[in-house]
Amino acid sequence: FPSLNARPQPVLREWLTRITEALAKHDANNPETPSAPYAVNLIVHKSNDRLDEDLATIVEFQVPIVITSLGARADVNEAIHSYGGIVLHDVINNTFAKKAVEKGADGLIAVAAGAGGHAGTLSPFALVQEIREWFDGPVLLSGSIAHGRSVLAAQAAGADLAYIGSAFIATEEANADQGYKQMIVDSTASDIVYSNLFTGVHGNYLSGSIEAAGLDPNNLAVSDPSAM
Repeated sequence: FPSLNARPQPVLREWLTRITEALAKHDANNPETPSAPYAVNLIVHKSNDRLDEDLATIVEFQVPIVITSLGARADVNEAIHSYGGIVLHDVINNTFAKKAVEKGADGLIAVAAGAGGHAGTLSPFALVQEIREWFDGPVLLSGSIAHGRSVLAAQAAGADLAYIGSAFIATEEANADQGYKQMIVDSTASDIVYSNLFTGVHGNYLSGSIEAAGLDPNNLAVSDPSAM
């Protein structure tokens, strides 16, 4: 889950405490089937004024997997590695992939065309192929993956794992608004809008959510990335 979803910041500690205690209880009661590692998403961009505090909380709780995005920093990776954590970094092209590994990322999440939220425009086949030409570490593929057929295709393309996000927003366990969950279920590929208006970085959004905000999804302004 994104660390910024926990608002205000002290809520992150509450969530990690609940997760840690629940997993410890499960492991104690089911030693033959230990729990899988969980992950926290961390925005590394300079605009995230919670980065230092969230990172300190992540290190304190020794979150097993940290997914970083919008900037690769060696000091952030070193802090996570200090307790044995693993860093997976979101990348939309081969250039960013190489920078992430140079800064110490353990694995790469290839965010291809169609991924929800911040995303690139490259074909998943092209993106994974370029990364696999030089990187033999863990590669995850993200973008329009919502069922087993797509997971199999991701593995056939060269990814180790498939990365599913939007499909799980519509689950009972997710904290999202029920109306938004239903919007995801009812939407099709033609309802996806690619824009950088909201954050300065291009991403995919549902036209229904844009309309709900009082905007015309077919006539969105272009944001200045430098103002992000």
